[in-house]
Amino acid sequence: MTTIGLIGSGHIGSTVARLALAGGHDVVLSNSRGPETLADLVAELGDGARAATAAEAAEAGDIVVVTVPLKAYRDVPVEPLRGKTVIDTDNYYPDRDGRIAELDDESTTTSELLQAHLPGSHVVKTFNNIFFAHLATLARPHGDPGRSALAIAGDDAEAKAEVTRFLDSIGYDAHDVGPLAEGWRYQRDTAAYVAPYAQPDAEDFATGTRQATAEDLATLLGQAVRYRDM
Repeated sequence: MTTIGLIGSGHIGSTVARLALAGGHDVVLSNSRGPETLADLVAELGDGARAATAAEAAEAGDIVVVTVPLKAYRDVPVEPLRGKTVIDTDNYYPDRDGRIAELDDESTTTSELLQAHLPGSHVVKTFNNIFFAHLATLARPHGDPGRSALAIAGDDAEAKAEVTRFLDSIGYDAHDVGPLAEGWRYQRDTAAYVAPYAQPDAEDFATGTRQATAEDLATLLGQAVRYRDM
């Protein structure tokens, strides 16, 4: 059993928590407003879930998921995450996050910003290119022919292997895109962002899902275009 710490408990964080509990893990959830505001969610999740501060969730997690608005990435605690694998789900939305010059000129990526903030941690980018409702419903057991894959990127091979094992436990294959610098290939508005998992002609976007295999992702990742070239 692994404990998954969550810094951020919104749509993606709470969905990952549910999948992790179903996969046999414990979860420690946190948000910016304090553990007491998570009482209803923890009660809903049941055994194996508890609320804590961000620092406590970082300390408790064997793997820690950072799923906060990008503008808040500097608030992520540093020391409790030293030596740990950190999953980054962030996307850059200038209307929400404000302008970030190094992302606007594409000299770095969102996950590289978090990695620079967490120099002693091993950041792996995943969960950022799938809608939370699709993430909740597309999970399949290991070996199921209808299983989907999620893209991962990171600079540490063992951290990526650890995340691959975690994804397997919650119902997904992993498709390794390469180092963090390649994470731009499945950032907001690229071909591999959200669309691979969405049924395009579904009346209800939230429930209209389709399988996205590693081969599907590889094709779409190869079509990625930099913002400056769009």
